Amino acid sequence: MTDPELLLHKLGELRRHVARARRRRGSEFAELAADEDRQDALLLSVMIALQEAVDCAFHVAVSRDLGVPTSNADAFTRLAAAGIIAADLAKTLGEGARLRNRIAHGYASVELERLWHELAHGLDALDAFAAALAAITGVDMSS
Repeated sequence: MTDPELLLHKLGELRRHVARARRRRGSEFAELAADEDRQDALLLSVMIALQEAVDCAFHVAVSRDLGVPTSNADAFTRLAAAGIIAADLAKTLGEGARLRNRIAHGYASVELERLWHELAHGLDALDAFAAALAAITGVDMSS
């Protein structure tokens, strides 16, 4: 059974880090590029938001008997297959899970300018994910 308190706590953390990432991204790439501390803070917020999304996806997949995901991306795919989130959202979040791995483990360098350009879409996807999962608990997180 899905633990609504746990899920809502994790979704709250996700939303807080999405908001921080939006602020830290800023409106001008040059400002971010010139500030390494802000870059680090942005990457941390992105990584935590993505980790919270992964944790929620695993929790819902397992608690709803959708099977045990074989990867972070698979957790989102399972939610899409069950109709909990849209398939295109699952694909975007799966890409985000791979970004989280690159940030956390240094598998590959993060291209800062590419991240800056794509981040708004990714943060919107995380907001949509939070709203979809909150809906299964009966809570409206739109505000």
